[in-house]
Amino acid sequence: MAAIPSSERLRSALAEFVAIPSVSLDPARAGDMRDAADWLAAQLAFANGRVVESDGHPVVLGERIVADDAPTLLVYGHYDVQPPGDETAWQTPPFEPSIRDGRLYGRGATDDKGPVVVALEASRASEGVNLRFLFEGEEEVGSPSLPRFLAEHRDELAADLVVSADGAMWRASEPSIAIAAKGLLGLDVEVDGPASDLHSGRHGGAVLNPNHALAEIVASLHNGNGRVAVPGFYDEVTELSADDRDALRRIDFDDESYRRETGAPLLHGEPSYSTLERLWTRPTLEVNELRGGGAFTVIPSRAAAHITCRLVPDQDPDRVFAAITSHITRVAPPAVRVSVVEQPGAVPAYAIASDHAAVVAAVGALGTVYDEEPLLVRIGGTFPAAVLFERHLGLKTLLFSFSTADENLHAPNEFFRLSRLDEGVAAWSELFRRLAR
Repeated sequence: MAAIPSSERLRSALAEFVAIPSVSLDPARAGDMRDAADWLAAQLAFANGRVVESDGHPVVLGERIVADDAPTLLVYGHYDVQPPGDETAWQTPPFEPSIRDGRLYGRGATDDKGPVVVALEASRASEGVNLRFLFEGEEEVGSPSLPRFLAEHRDELAADLVVSADGAMWRASEPSIAIAAKGLLGLDVEVDGPASDLHSGRHGGAVLNPNHALAEIVASLHNGNGRVAVPGFYDEVTELSADDRDALRRIDFDDESYRRETGAPLLHGEPSYSTLERLWTRPTLEVNELRGGGAFTVIPSRAAAHITCRLVPDQDPDRVFAAITSHITRVAPPAVRVSVVEQPGAVPAYAIASDHAAVVAAVGALGTVYDEEPLLVRIGGTFPAAVLFERHLGLKTLLFSFSTADENLHAPNEFFRLSRLDEGVAAWSELFRRLAR
């Protein structure tokens, strides 16, 4: 019987994996989460793959040790996925993988199941490096169980470097390595006014409307040019060096193309920074939700806003939260009661030096697969695991994903380019060879 081509075998494996609805946010999916972990452990049979309990969803571990004096890499990824959202927005059901135009569609295809399949395939034939594996089931909910798990399994996870299958290249047309990812801080602002909703005809003009107070507070968070107006917000932000700005200017980025892609009438943001600099290197404060009252004649008793900040290296989430709280307390009208509540899961930014040996090896590995010089990019997303590996294991993380940012991560019709399977395996294999040296 003829051997099945590797690309066909990998497509089949990816389809099996994507068909498991491993939604970590949904308590009803606990059995599916276990099925996904078991599937991964079976794929790791070559490395003593096993399912290990955590405080939340299980973790899959494995190891393949070839020599005591060889470098040891910890391969990381996750098997949980986002909820599918509105399933009517999908062309095909989210957990029934479908191949169209060289792409495999399904929830989790690119975040993170396709990249995990790539890493596993390359690992099976690796030489010259010791490999350990950690695949978690809670990345999409902020990895709440990971800190304790790392502390309790430190010896099993001993390594020299983490190589992450999670992440994403910037563009499909340009190979890239992400050397920085923004941190995250979430908070809720709650404004309380009268004891209950009031008739706006009987009480309007005599009681401050919490919606009006909240609008005043929210408007105070930024200047008209888009700069955050919270005193102390930028205190820990390190300005870009001249070399960094030169490197960013050399990256092909067209403001008008980006504007059309977003559908925005005009681009907006801090003056004296390019659009790419604002996207990659500047911290942000975004009002994600405003809620209060309804479309009827009422003065609501309460209004609230949900706010998130994307932080850059050196910004401490606790100090940023304190600065925002102080500002809101100062500007809040006295005729309402205001509270600021931090959401769990705050994480600082992550960065790895552009001349780190792992980055140099990754650039070289990508260069053997693609005909163009790989880019070193910074991304607006957040990778809590990279921060946790550094904090609890003292390890840097190389983000080496073959996902691409345009593959509808967290959105309907998520997909993974099937060409990335063979390209990714080739690049991971070359990366292992280079790190072995």
